Amino acid sequence: EVQLVESGGGLVQPGGSLTLSCAASGFTFDDYAMGWVRQAPGKGLEWISTIYRTYTYYADSVKGRFTISTDNAKNTLYLQMNSLTPEDTAVYFCTADLPDRGIPLNEYHDDWGQGTQVTVSS
Repeated sequence: EVQLVESGGGLVQPGGSLTLSCAASGFTFDDYAMGWVRQAPGKGLEWISTIYRTYTYYADSVKGRFTISTDNAKNTLYLQMNSLTPEDTAVYFCTADLPDRGIPLNEYHDDWGQGTQVTVSS
């Protein structure tokens, strides 16, 4: 079965940086579009970023600050987050999609991790 396990969340000061990881198993990693979605307290799901092969996509809210990447040998997805603000405080989920109907740049995904909490506060 598909399994996605996020790690790396925690407390960070405004302006700081944090790297999230997502360990994937149960599917052919290279065939899937991998991404990140977040949910701030009291808010809905917000798509952040997706990577598929050599293609990367970012929401305007994180463009220029966040970088999505993979280590295919380790079946691991990463999100490098820089210049963090309190508005980035959220639970961050990794997602996986077989892009048979295109790459979903939205909050609808085939598979989800359990989420990891990121809190940006001084």
